Amino acid sequence: MQGASKKASERWTDFFVYFLLALGSLVILIPFWFLFITTMKSPMEAFIMPPDWFPKPNFVKYTEIWEKAPFLQGIFNSLKVALPIITIGTFTSSLAAFAFAKLRFPGRNFIFLMLLATIMIPFPVVMIPQFVMFSELQWIDSLKPLIIPAMLGNVIMMFFIRQFMNSISDEFIEAAKIDGASLFGIFIKIMLPMVKPAVAAQLILWFLGIWNDYLGPRLYLTTPEKKTIQLMMADFNAFYVIQSDYPLIMAAAFIVMIPILIVFLVFQRYFVESLNFTGVKG
Repeated sequence: MQGASKKASERWTDFFVYFLLALGSLVILIPFWFLFITTMKSPMEAFIMPPDWFPKPNFVKYTEIWEKAPFLQGIFNSLKVALPIITIGTFTSSLAAFAFAKLRFPGRNFIFLMLLATIMIPFPVVMIPQFVMFSELQWIDSLKPLIIPAMLGNVIMMFFIRQFMNSISDEFIEAAKIDGASLFGIFIKIMLPMVKPAVAAQLILWFLGIWNDYLGPRLYLTTPEKKTIQLMMADFNAFYVIQSDYPLIMAAAFIVMIPILIVFLVFQRYFVESLNFTGVKG
């Protein structure tokens, strides 16, 4: 009798938790739904209150935006920035994390602490020196300042992956060494597959930061054809907000979000795994 009462209590607790989570999800999704339905309205209908939450499907604005601005070029430029950073930068960050986690060399902890300390430096402090340096290299008005430094690695990603690697027993490495594996082989064949969830989680967050970066491209890019999607989106907003064509602006914003959604959907399983792991560790 007491066991049945306990099970009923657990069911009510589960129901209450799921209800709260569903309610929270709904609150988070409402702005995205509002954005989507606004793209299907005329500029006048977008201002009607209360809004029509289920308007008749109309995708005219999604065809108009390609005629109003070179969004395809902007997306291509942003991908030219993001893809080399994500692929090469993720590899270099993981390699550095492996060195800081599993190799023993003089000054290892000091070097790592110095790297962590660089996170505390606000970007405005280094903004002007970086601009002068890139100007001396004649990199201004090109994508090089956005791509090349980032390909050398990301300190936050190094820190996160290093924490994962610290939790992996050194016996795996010792066994691989006995079998004749090189350090690079151990990293590629053993360590990297084992920290895949951590790498995927950081990859999503890094891609999000690169895709939404506005200040860096604004500093270094002046030619319209070289602008990333966020600069084009800002110029697009500034022009069409005067004309109160909010459905067109919303349609552009929705298209800009699509690459982020694709990356998240591809890596979401690993992202959840990494959160579960950090939760258990905590």
